[in-house]
Amino acid sequence: MRLMLISNNDDIAAYAQASGIDTIFIDLEKIGKEKRQENFNTVINYHDVKDIAPVRHVLDKCELMVRVNPLNESSKKEIEEVLAYEPDCLMLPMFETAEDVCQFRDIINGRAKVRPLIETPAALSCAEQLADLDGVHSYHFGLNDLHIAFGDRFIFDTLRKNRLDEAISIFNQANIVFGVGGMARLSEGDITGAEVLAEGLGRNSKAVILSRTFHRNSESLQDLQQSVDLPNEIQKIRKEIDTLRGRTSKSILSDRKVFNEKVAAISARLESQQ
Repeated sequence: MRLMLISNNDDIAAYAQASGIDTIFIDLEKIGKEKRQENFNTVINYHDVKDIAPVRHVLDKCELMVRVNPLNESSKKEIEEVLAYEPDCLMLPMFETAEDVCQFRDIINGRAKVRPLIETPAALSCAEQLADLDGVHSYHFGLNDLHIAFGDRFIFDTLRKNRLDEAISIFNQANIVFGVGGMARLSEGDITGAEVLAEGLGRNSKAVILSRTFHRNSESLQDLQQSVDLPNEIQKIRKEIDTLRGRTSKSILSDRKVFNEKVAAISARLESQQ
């Protein structure tokens, strides 16, 4: 299971790498995001392309991924600028068609791994075409924007309502690597990190983002070290993964039933507060 941490701070990146994080994630996406996520409890990162070089310099084991803006008239220029810093992977947000992914892939042209972010209903609906594409390393399902697009009250309603099931089934049958959403610390959250991890692993997810609640939006290494013992938390996650991988099919379904019941209760509570 690939653990991803969003940060543009080189000190945090170096510490996260030493702590066992697999991917440092620099987020350049800005176009359309403020309007799209207005009135939702989400975080918009204000990273800059100039942040890539210092982070690239400190990483030698950890993957460096950069999320660029959705495809637009300046995409080729932006992608070329990002590629000059030699990231390992680029992520494309808010695409809608397999042709969008092809355009993105062709601009990159083998110079970095391609990881499209599935976060629109249209992207979900073209899973069969996505599974047939060459030159794509893996996909990630973005639950924030998917739950907004579907009008769901709670971020994990997207899973409870089986909105990803068909796409995930297609990817699993085609041996396509994918990740799902983000997680808090194992014992924290309305839906705990452990419960999210169990649900993801039960669906064969291979990656998860450590959410802002995990690291308390730390912007400096001092803040991060004061808010979380990162090496210990990562070690606990790895142990939990090993335990969860030993579950039977019956146990996976039982855990999913509990997950769905908790999500439904939270969603109902949010609905009543509207």
